Amino acid sequence: MIKEWATVVSWENGEALLSCDVKASCNSCASRAGCGSRVLNKLGPQNVHTIAVSSAQPLVPGQKVELGIAERSLLSSALLVYMAPLVGLFIMAGLFQALFGSDLAAMSGALLGGTGGFLLARGLGEKLTRRNEWQPVIISVGLPPDAVRVDTFSAQDGR
Repeated sequence: MIKEWATVVSWENGEALLSCDVKASCNSCASRAGCGSRVLNKLGPQNVHTIAVSSAQPLVPGQKVELGIAERSLLSSALLVYMAPLVGLFIMAGLFQALFGSDLAAMSGALLGGTGGFLLARGLGEKLTRRNEWQPVIISVGLPPDAVRVDTFSAQDGR
């Protein structure tokens, strides 16, 4: 199970709207100062993803929840997204090269196969996201933001 913390944006009728921060993997590397990838990550947009997850327990905006998704579903979706266009590209490029015998035909076939593989992955992805095992689930729920109170005392108060 792959786990990530999210913040509740709203909860209504058993469905929670959650906000997840996008984290770059560059934050924990020892060579952060001289890394070109870190600089490129800072230049791009800092995205926040919002997802809807079913929750029978009432949640409060600002509350933290731990989400989990099955590793198998994540790996399967990554395999589908990356491999379908790549396989389509190679198959159609080879087929067009064999049929027409020119590099231009192979390039056209590669473009057609890559686009077709992308569209296939997109269509299958929409069908697969309806499966329950592909949906993120709430594993644990943190305290509501107003449930935690911190009192500070100074030496002048005499307490």
